[in-house]
Amino acid sequence: MKITSISRKLLTRVLSFYFVLTFLVTCVQIGAEYINTKKHINDELQTLEKTFSSSLTRAVWELNTQQAIDIAEGLVAIPMIKGIKVTDENNQVITQLGANASLSDTQIRKADYLNINAFSDSLFGHSFPLIFEFSGRTTKVGSVTLLSSNQVIFNRIEVGIYFLIGNAMVKTAALMLLFSFAFSQLLTNPLNELTEQINQFDMDDPEASKIHMVNYEQNELSVLQNAYNNLLSELAKYKEELAQAQNEIIASNRKLDEQNLMLEQEVARKTSSLSTTMLKMERQQRELLTQQSQLKEENKRRSITEKTLIDTNKELKSSINELNKAQGRLLESEKMAVLGALSAEVSHEINTPIGVSITSVSYLADLLTELNNGIEEQKLSKRSLEDFTQNAGQSVSLLINNLNRASELISSYKQVAVDQTSDKIRQINVAKYLDEIIQSLHPKLKKTNHRIKVNCPENLDVYCHAGAISQIFTNLIINSIIHGFDGINRGEINIDVHMNNKDVEIIYQDNGVGVPETQLPLLFDPFFTTKAGKGGTGLGTHIVHNLVTDTLNGTIHAESQKGHGLTFTINFTDMQ
Repeated sequence: MKITSISRKLLTRVLSFYFVLTFLVTCVQIGAEYINTKKHINDELQTLEKTFSSSLTRAVWELNTQQAIDIAEGLVAIPMIKGIKVTDENNQVITQLGANASLSDTQIRKADYLNINAFSDSLFGHSFPLIFEFSGRTTKVGSVTLLSSNQVIFNRIEVGIYFLIGNAMVKTAALMLLFSFAFSQLLTNPLNELTEQINQFDMDDPEASKIHMVNYEQNELSVLQNAYNNLLSELAKYKEELAQAQNEIIASNRKLDEQNLMLEQEVARKTSSLSTTMLKMERQQRELLTQQSQLKEENKRRSITEKTLIDTNKELKSSINELNKAQGRLLESEKMAVLGALSAEVSHEINTPIGVSITSVSYLADLLTELNNGIEEQKLSKRSLEDFTQNAGQSVSLLINNLNRASELISSYKQVAVDQTSDKIRQINVAKYLDEIIQSLHPKLKKTNHRIKVNCPENLDVYCHAGAISQIFTNLIINSIIHGFDGINRGEINIDVHMNNKDVEIIYQDNGVGVPETQLPLLFDPFFTTKAGKGGTGLGTHIVHNLVTDTLNGTIHAESQKGHGLTFTINFTDMQ
């Protein structure tokens, strides 16, 4: 079977990619050099225009053909200039030297990105008119076309091309050597050494067949070496246990032989009395057959009972799984029920400022209608304008205050609702976030005389599951309102937040009716409630416990005495 080298295959792919990339980059650099050089030549042609246009213009204006020819010959003598064409105002050729420049203007192709006239595939150049200025008037007396060629460009960039190609070849060769050496030292040689040591495996002495490679780095090869050595250690251990088991079997066989010998002696001794006991044995045999039949029936009944128990056990397991799923769905439903109740309360609370705003807008519209009628009937007075300004200002003020109130409610509820339906970890300012949670519960709190006091540093920022924090405090506050303040008119909730290094401690305390000591251990159990049959599901504190322990990876502890309120101590670590 042909073996494919991983290192060679990987090296081939890496170097092939690098070669293609180097080739493309080199081609782009050569193209850039070509375009840049062509632009420089065009700039030089424009410089020659500025230098010789005035002398050529005067020579053509004065019909001094010989002077124009001399200037053209001087320009053609410049290595960059491969041809020149000078025409008069009627496009009649005065002189034409060097490369073919007899193409018409309609045959000139222009490259927009360099503004260079192309006359053929190898020729390009620059054309400019000869303008003579006399007595403030300008007259075109002819035109000049200067030609250059791609050969000039190639001559200028030839050394640069050789340097780019040589540089790419040197870098490619150096990278090939470097990668070859690295792959050989880091992959090929260690794998070969590992293969040779594995091939020397001795079944009789697994410990001596362990791999010992000189590898000071903790990498995949060292992991493979350790795994193989551990396997050999386990194999040696099992081999020792097997040898011990074989010795025990041999000893047992020896004892069995001794017992067989003693049994044979006992049989020989009792053979003489066998005839006298045959009748008794036959009678016992019949009894044994009867017992055997009874045992078979008993085994059959037990098999049926065992099968029934197995089926019942499977049904119980299935019922338990369904109960667990139902419990999970019930927990999610309880979370969403709290959020839904808040939505209903917030919606009802928002209706009031929105209704006031609509009334203010309607009143303001009536004022505007009266103002327009006064303008149309020309009965507008200063008193009516003052009344309109005063009433409109009051309406606008009332409208702004109520819309701001609705906006604050929506903003607080939106942030809390988004966090409660998301498991995203983000940074929150605990003091501001508690204010937003309490603001979202304002519709429920305003119906009572209860107060919430928060003692939290204003600069306390924590990375955590914001939705978990929102759900925890929402459940705790609603739990205090429904259960803790049952029969209490003015309840008080104190929330103290402290931070030590990265550990956050929250102490939530109310002065409600509390929980009896006998019921306190059951407080976090699912479906435990003191208002069974009165709308309580018994999942509020259970959800809080799961959020603290599972989502925040923290701890929660409850303390209470009957009639002295309930205290929760929550600890968790900043997740940054």
